[in-house]
Amino acid sequence: MSTWPEKLFDLIFIPEMDQKLDELAALAEPEDWDYQNTETDHHKPVLYNYLQYTYMRLAEEDKLEVSTDGQSLAFNTGLVTATQEPIFAFCSTNRQSQANQNWFFVGWRRKGQHELTRFESLPEMANYFDNPGLLVFDATKELRLNVEHIVSDNKERFPEPYKSMEDYALQTFLKGAIDNAIERVKRNYKTAIPQYHRGNIQLLLPLCLGNPSVADLAVVAVNHDGFYRASTCLTLDMAYNNARQLARPDRDWLVP
Repeated sequence: MSTWPEKLFDLIFIPEMDQKLDELAALAEPEDWDYQNTETDHHKPVLYNYLQYTYMRLAEEDKLEVSTDGQSLAFNTGLVTATQEPIFAFCSTNRQSQANQNWFFVGWRRKGQHELTRFESLPEMANYFDNPGLLVFDATKELRLNVEHIVSDNKERFPEPYKSMEDYALQTFLKGAIDNAIERVKRNYKTAIPQYHRGNIQLLLPLCLGNPSVADLAVVAVNHDGFYRASTCLTLDMAYNNARQLARPDRDWLVP
């Protein structure tokens, strides 16, 4: 069992976090790490959350590495440079008296950089699934809907004018949008985008409420034995944030 702290900031002291996020974004493949429609206090919120949850998974899998002399620590960010060179977080033992964490963040390092020669083996990427079939929507399975719950618990996520509708009217409207999403994923399995949530792979389907080519929300399909169940929906920023944990989405309806 892993003995690493569950949270990144409980293990590593990272000064000037906004600057460190900018440095990582500049080093990695070009990508939009900002929300499109959601206000947030965090700089580059998609990248900020990506690092938190990537670390959490790495800690679960015990995939952080300490150098042979015990003076350095590294973990695999799962990101790569434009030339596909893996990027690692590199830390040293913490000598900052004002910080409680055992490790001090030094910087992001490419696989070939000298500091990483301190490690006999480099840490592996986080792994989120053993069965690749979970990443693909099985159109032969029934999708069971809890439309009442989707509306009653998530109405604030709907854009206007749908947010102002009576619940029953919105439920009726939503059923049609979900039927269209199912037909769309039957024609193109890539329409369903996987996300990782609470230890499980789930699939995101587009909800196009006003324009058949523009998604307004994402409905979450949870895989059960023999069927899927959908009882919640996410804003597109929430959906992208969750999907990015597994991989950079390249599907047209969710990419900013």
